[in-house]
Amino acid sequence: MAASFSVPTALSVARSGTLAVQMAKTKLTPDRIITEKSVENALRVLLAIGGSTNGVIHLTAIAGRFGIDIALERLDQLGRETPVLVDLKPSGQWYMEDLHRAGGVMTILRELKPLLHLDAMTVTGRTLGEEIEASGAGFAQEVVRPLSNPLYPQGGIAVLRGNLAPGGAIIKQSAADAKLMKHEGRAVVFENAEDMAARMDRDDLDVKPDDILVLKSIGPKGAPGMPEAGYLPIPKKLARQGVKDMVRISDGRMSGTAAGTIVLHVTPESAIGGPLAWVQTGDRIRLDVEKRELALLVSDEELARRKKEKPVTEPKAARGYLKLFLENVTQADKGVDFGFLRKG
Repeated sequence: MAASFSVPTALSVARSGTLAVQMAKTKLTPDRIITEKSVENALRVLLAIGGSTNGVIHLTAIAGRFGIDIALERLDQLGRETPVLVDLKPSGQWYMEDLHRAGGVMTILRELKPLLHLDAMTVTGRTLGEEIEASGAGFAQEVVRPLSNPLYPQGGIAVLRGNLAPGGAIIKQSAADAKLMKHEGRAVVFENAEDMAARMDRDDLDVKPDDILVLKSIGPKGAPGMPEAGYLPIPKKLARQGVKDMVRISDGRMSGTAAGTIVLHVTPESAIGGPLAWVQTGDRIRLDVEKRELALLVSDEELARRKKEKPVTEPKAARGYLKLFLENVTQADKGVDFGFLRKG
C-alpha cells in the first residue's frame, strides 16, 4: 500500500531532500556542524524543554565520535543557567503536538537566544543566529514560556555525585517530587531486573513509603545494553496505600515520558564494581539535589570489607557481538558507545 502524507509532511520530506542535495554540493560535512558550540546549544535546548535523560547519553555518544567531551560538570553548569521554558509532559500540561502548533523548536530558540552560540553552523549552511532571524518574530502562544517567566528556574536535569556515584549520576528534577529532592531513607535492594520482577509486587516485601528503591545490574554491561528499566514501579503494597512516588536509584536508563524522583546512570555501574554493587537492604542513602549529592551512608571500612568478601566479576562472553560489546562499551558518562569509535 502506498504511504500517504499530509501536505505539511510531504513539504517537509521534499525540503529535507532538497537540503540533502545542497549539503552534498557544498560539502557541508558533519564535522562542520557538530562542534563544541552546537553541542552546547543542543544541551541547552534539552534542558529548557525538560527533555529526556536519554538525550544526555545520545549527545555524549555523538559528540564523542567527533572528539568532543561532554563533562558532567559542564552539563550541570548549563543546567543551573538554563531554565525550563516548555510546559510539556511529564513536567507540565501540554503534549508534543501542542509544541508543534506553538511554533516548535524555533519558538524555544527565540527565547533561549541570549544563552546560545549564535555563530554555530546549521545544516542549512547558515548560522543558528541567521536561522532564528529568518524565522520571524513568532506569535502568541502558551506552551513555551518567556525566558523572564520560566516554568522552573533551572534546567530539567541535574548531575549528582558522591560515594555512591563517583563517576556521576543524573536526575530529571523537573519531573521529580519536590518533597523528595532532599531525602534520606533505607535502601531496599533488587540485585537485578529478574529479582525485581520476582519480588516487587509481593505482599511480604519489606518496604515503606520513605524507603529508597535500588536496582543493580541494568547498566551498559550489567543488563547488558542499559535498558530503560530505571523506572522502577511503586511496590504494589504501597501503590494500594496511595503512594505515588519514591526515590529510586539505578545504573540504568528510563523513558523520556516517565516521571518521578528517579536517579539514573549511576557510574561506575554495579557490574564492573561500582559502589552500587555493594549496597545492601537496610543501608541508609542520602539524596540532596540542591547540593548535587548522592551518598551511601556506610563507612569506607565496611565497603572495603564487602568488596573483599564478595568481589565483582565483570560480565564476559567467549565470542561474537556480545564479546565485542562487553569488551568495548563505555560507561554512561561517555555515551554507552564503543570506545574505539570515540575520537581522541
